[in-house]
Amino acid sequence: MVIRPVPVRCPACEGPLAVKALFCPQCGTEVHGQFALNEFALLPREHLDFLRLFVRARGNLKEVERILGVSYPTVRARLDALLKALGYEAEEERGEERLEVLEALRRGEITVEEAVARLKGERS
Repeated sequence: MVIRPVPVRCPACEGPLAVKALFCPQCGTEVHGQFALNEFALLPREHLDFLRLFVRARGNLKEVERILGVSYPTVRARLDALLKALGYEAEEERGEERLEVLEALRRGEITVEEAVARLKGERS
């Protein structure tokens, strides 16, 4: 029996697929319902392969660089692409934006009210 990766997109409309049933090949038990796929199941193959290698190398980017035979900046770019695919880039960007707002406040370029509005996500 060939076990294939779980498809994540509908072959007809390209919409996201949801898991409806699970099956235990050992005892035959079936569980039906609506289950969400985790963020790793939704990764494209190249990101998943990089993640596996990254974990195998225990997070050591220099080791990943050695194994892949590519430059350190290339490894960093692949890691950044993986983080973006997982949705972590937005959190990092928000942190950087918050620092920029606080720095502008410190320099006196904006008022406290403007800083508060920007930190709440409002634009003045």
